[in-house]
Amino acid sequence: MDRRHVLAGAAASAVLAAPALSQGLVRWRMATTWPKSLDTLYGSAEALCRRVTQLSEGKFTIQCFAGGEIVPALQSFDAVQTGSVECSHILSSNFLGKDINFAFDGGLPFGLNMRQQTAWVHEGGGLNLLRDLYKKYNCVNFLAGNVGVQMGGFFRREIRTVEDLSGLKMRIGGFGGRILAKFGGVPQVLAASDIYSALERGTIDATEWVGPYDDEKLGFHRIARFYYSPGWWEGSAAITAIANTAAWESLSDVNKALFETACNEQNTLMMAKYDARNPDALRRIVGAGTQLRIFPRPMMEAMYRSSFEEFETLASQNADFKKLYEAWLPFLDNSNAWFRVAEYTLDSFRLTSRIPGR
Repeated sequence: MDRRHVLAGAAASAVLAAPALSQGLVRWRMATTWPKSLDTLYGSAEALCRRVTQLSEGKFTIQCFAGGEIVPALQSFDAVQTGSVECSHILSSNFLGKDINFAFDGGLPFGLNMRQQTAWVHEGGGLNLLRDLYKKYNCVNFLAGNVGVQMGGFFRREIRTVEDLSGLKMRIGGFGGRILAKFGGVPQVLAASDIYSALERGTIDATEWVGPYDDEKLGFHRIARFYYSPGWWEGSAAITAIANTAAWESLSDVNKALFETACNEQNTLMMAKYDARNPDALRRIVGAGTQLRIFPRPMMEAMYRSSFEEFETLASQNADFKKLYEAWLPFLDNSNAWFRVAEYTLDSFRLTSRIPGR
């Protein structure tokens, strides 16, 4: 065989070997709904992606994008549904216009706290019910974080009675907007990057986002002087990673396990980051002149009654809501009964008692 045949054979072998070298490599994109400035939410999505790469030794990588980089923030769900991107990182409560039942995933007013939501999803049958829901939208869902109980938001004026909500234009996501509207409020859904300018221009009178650490970064305290608590519209706000069904089904069992493991890890670590950073952020916000307020109890009671009345109404009109509600409500009731025995009893004592010597 002459030299030309040897070189030709080597070249052919190299061409044939190239696909083999790429076999088993998976490249995904994650379109998040968060700006990069939020190292809790966007940072958690980035950490999830890095963890998948690490655990797979580079064989499964996910490139993370901030809201607006490849898809507008509030179109990220649609992008996964259509297969434009493989996955996203969302608060499903922002997509109730697509399906009101996503509230059982993101969080309902006066509903499950972070621990209860995790328990309902993983041990109370919630995951299978939510998977059935997301399947209708060509997606597979994974619990991937939680921000805990949120603050009630920044307001330009004080809220003393339920009547003060009439005409109030408020950026509020999720189910809470439906309840606010019943009392004359005007709910607005805005991406994080659009809230500050809307508040500054007076397009909205109030806004909620998450809590002190994120809210300080977004600068709301520089415009609105009253900071209210609690964010009653979600017992906790669960963060969801969604994957396109076809993309998910194309993964090996090992890669599926890696993705789920990374999601479960972030469900713990996101909450840890918020709990560690919110206290100091709240002190800084109040130190800068913000006035901390608690929503009046009569208003909270009115919101509570209205929320459960709305649940019952929707259950009578929406078969999917009824199915989810009839599974969720007994779990809430049973879990609350247990939390009152130990958690609440100890917390109500220790949180109202001064540490000796402090």
